[in-house]
Amino acid sequence: MRILMVHNRYQIRGGEEECYEAEVSLLREGGHQVDTYEDNNDRVSTLGKVRSGIETVWSPKNYQAIKSSLREKAYDIVHIHNFFPLISPAIYYAAKSQRVPVVQTLHNYRLLCPNANFFRDNRVCEDCLNQAIPWSGILHSCYRDNMAATGSVVAMLAIHRALRTWATMVDRYIVLTEFAREKFIQGGLPAEKLIIKPNFVPDPGVGDGNGGYALYAGRLSPEKGINLLLSAWKQLGNKIPLKIIGDGPLANQVADLVKTIPGVEYLGRKPLEEVYTLLKEATFLAFPSQWYEGLPRILIESLAVGTPVLSANLGSMSSLVKPYLTGLHFEPGNREDLVTKVRWILANSEKLPEMRRAARSEFESHYTAQENYRQLIAIYREVYQCNAENGTKSTSNSYS
Repeated sequence: MRILMVHNRYQIRGGEEECYEAEVSLLREGGHQVDTYEDNNDRVSTLGKVRSGIETVWSPKNYQAIKSSLREKAYDIVHIHNFFPLISPAIYYAAKSQRVPVVQTLHNYRLLCPNANFFRDNRVCEDCLNQAIPWSGILHSCYRDNMAATGSVVAMLAIHRALRTWATMVDRYIVLTEFAREKFIQGGLPAEKLIIKPNFVPDPGVGDGNGGYALYAGRLSPEKGINLLLSAWKQLGNKIPLKIIGDGPLANQVADLVKTIPGVEYLGRKPLEEVYTLLKEATFLAFPSQWYEGLPRILIESLAVGTPVLSANLGSMSSLVKPYLTGLHFEPGNREDLVTKVRWILANSEKLPEMRRAARSEFESHYTAQENYRQLIAIYREVYQCNAENGTKSTSNSYS
């Protein structure tokens, strides 16, 4: 198949970039011809606030560029990983003008929430979920803590909801978990277009977990629960060392706090190979996130190396981590319960080898490159066949 893969890159590299690049490589290794079309958020500063806001709603530049690309080559599928903010929903219309079917991976909740993560004021927030015009987002300046910038996002959401872009211009949405699928259905997307396909990671090999420490690896930001984790470790009193890998807006605060908590070490950013080495030797991965998450790459990587996960019982994590089998849950935001579950792990170390085997088995069953390739190609073929049979774009009436 000939596939055009599309992604609007963020200024700070994250899991979406990893997943996008991994799928491009996977498809090319499978013998498919994959071209890429990208824009980069570094360009925002050159546009100015007004122009940037307009392009968020509709980008003439990207519309014309993608339309030209589709005219020049006979693509079978356009697969979009991220259009926000610069590529814009105009890409859907460019693809449909050339009658090329569209697949969109929903890595976050941008179509339902201005800040994309249903998180505000250190808590889960769904105020905008069923608002035709998400005024609550503007009221609370949810995007970049900026009312004007949030207004641009809200305008994009409201205009394209009114145009029924999400219902008529996308043939299939790929969602990462059952929880995400249900949330998008609740938000109004057509259920028949939402297909669950998790992300994957290349097999890093299995570790032995003999390092005698817990590991946190991820973005250092409020929604990730890093402050909750540090507070719990302060209460634990150095029962087990904690190593922290990552960067983000709370990096300086974390660097200062760890100096006051015995047994906690902040390592900063590390290359993937070092992350894998530390993850393989960890007793467990601490994943205290306080928002819904999508399908965190580090969680799949932890399962892959056989390291159990201690996560909040929230959103997709409630099903991704199987209590007392591949890890444990604690009550979201509850430091006391987090401490209790860490103490359980330390008191039941004889059960960890079996948990490690179960974690690895979960990876082999659901998150390998081979399984991902099988599912992705099945989605492409089904969408391509439907498009060929219908000869026109979908006209679902499910999104009102």
